[in-house]
Amino acid sequence: MVGPDELTPARRRYLVVGALVRAFCTASLFVALYYLLPLDHVSGAGTVAVLCVGLLGVIVVVSWQVRMILGSEYPAMRAVEALALATPLFLLTFATTYFLMSHLSEGSFTQHLTRTDALYFTVTTFSTVGFGDITAKSEMARLVVTGQMLADLVLLGLGVRVLTRAVQQSWQRGPSAAGASGSPRAVVASPPGDK
Repeated sequence: MVGPDELTPARRRYLVVGALVRAFCTASLFVALYYLLPLDHVSGAGTVAVLCVGLLGVIVVVSWQVRMILGSEYPAMRAVEALALATPLFLLTFATTYFLMSHLSEGSFTQHLTRTDALYFTVTTFSTVGFGDITAKSEMARLVVTGQMLADLVLLGLGVRVLTRAVQQSWQRGPSAAGASGSPRAVVASPPGDK
């Protein structure tokens, strides 16, 4: 395993750029799916299912990524990718839920939410900015927004801590844990599911 200080500047740039490109592509794919999926005819039960499946998906992704970090040759890069995968999935889960709630009941929010409005509201809530231009009006909407606020704290606090610990453990285990040969491998060149 190669520690962060043992990489050449060129290799470090290559790994960072590769991680950023993958993160950008993943986030772009999630956003494209958010705008393209046909959500106009989802029922109230479907809205609850979207929220539950989305949150379960975030948990599965983070768990899988922690496993990948522990076996990665470059755990810090893998942790950045994990955040870049989990955060958009988390935000888009709530944006989809708010969009669906707005379409099911016009009184859920202070205005009818388009997909962009729902995403904007989700990000302002996540970032704790809360401009106040869109607010939850119904009790159900307020409960879901409150749930998002609590989940935001969990994702930011516990999620980042778990990923950081996984990186630290991976570095402590040394080269034998990352691969049988002990030779450095770029995360960039690894196929999905590989270390």
